[in-house]
Amino acid sequence: MKLKLALLIVGILLLPLSAAFAQDGMMTAVGEGEGQVDIIAWAGYIERGETDPAYDWVTEFEAATSCVVNVKTAATSDEMVALMNEGRFDLVTASGDASLRLIYGGRVQPVNLDLIPSWGMIDERLQNAPWHTVDVDGDGTAEHYGVPYQWGANVLMYNTAAFGDQAPTSWSVVFEEQTLADGESNAGRVQAYDGPIYVADAAMYLMHHQPELGITDPYSLDRDQFNAALDLLRQQRALVGRYWHDAFIQIDDFVNEGVVASSSWPFQVNLLASQGAAVGSVIPEEGATGWADTTMMHVDAPHPNCAYMWLEHSLNFSLQGDLAAWFGSVPAVPAACEGNDLLGETGCQVNGFENFDRIQFWRTPTATCQDGRGDICVPYYEWVSAYIGVIGGR
Repeated sequence: MKLKLALLIVGILLLPLSAAFAQDGMMTAVGEGEGQVDIIAWAGYIERGETDPAYDWVTEFEAATSCVVNVKTAATSDEMVALMNEGRFDLVTASGDASLRLIYGGRVQPVNLDLIPSWGMIDERLQNAPWHTVDVDGDGTAEHYGVPYQWGANVLMYNTAAFGDQAPTSWSVVFEEQTLADGESNAGRVQAYDGPIYVADAAMYLMHHQPELGITDPYSLDRDQFNAALDLLRQQRALVGRYWHDAFIQIDDFVNEGVVASSSWPFQVNLLASQGAAVGSVIPEEGATGWADTTMMHVDAPHPNCAYMWLEHSLNFSLQGDLAAWFGSVPAVPAACEGNDLLGETGCQVNGFENFDRIQFWRTPTATCQDGRGDICVPYYEWVSAYIGVIGGR
């Protein structure tokens, strides 16, 4: 769907007055735009052609709506939550390890699907996903707290020169010391993600290599399982040259600092490959953690009308396909996989459209295990303190 058509549909809903709300806080109509929309987003998620003129899904939106798009880039989910707690933003492209915290913390408002004409085009695997669809008020009906945006895997990025003709097949190259194809140890040449949710990557690895631990869900860990994951991360600490959270610093590290393997996003892989760097990426035999990001609206959004216009625009076929090509992600709208010049006919398959079931999507860990074992799991706040300790060498 072209932008003009999408905006025409939204225009049908426009009223010559400010945003209207029901008693439960949900918007019931979209009014005239307030002139701007302020969005917290992952790096590379909202482009206006400044990095590459071919990738711009902001300029035409601004011209059509008079809503100026202001973007605050965040490097981690924890940073996104902190920024949303400040209360001066409209939207956030939240991953699953942030979305439930925002919902239960009362930081985001339910979305009125009647005001999102393109909702029915969203991948059915995402429409009612548990990281943004929650029965908060206990009335037996789950509310939607956002609009799916993009999804993908945390891939294993590696230096092809260091690994020779054989791509790595296991996450062991970042968790266990070993000699690589270039004859050198991986010690000091690997990276790990600088975020507590990375504990799940260690748990996923243990699911396959220590099945006696009984891990079935890397986000639902009892005390023994959690401690085993921490032990693996402490072992990894001796190998890690840097814990990364800034995508562009990681790109520089692979080019200039001798890093040869790390968990990463396809965004970094694509940018490095476009620069001719010797990099590749795989989803190893253990699978991968990943993200299914949702654009969520602050409960006190200062520009709700422009925010709803952007929510609809975010599902535009062109935007979805261009973003998938730019970031290396998979569109939330499957129809965007076809007819996009930048993405190409096989872009969605290359980016992992068929890998949905191999990905352990980020989710906020809670004391109540999601695998039915009761209230014996380690909650997220303990993941935070424990991972800080690991990075600090404790």
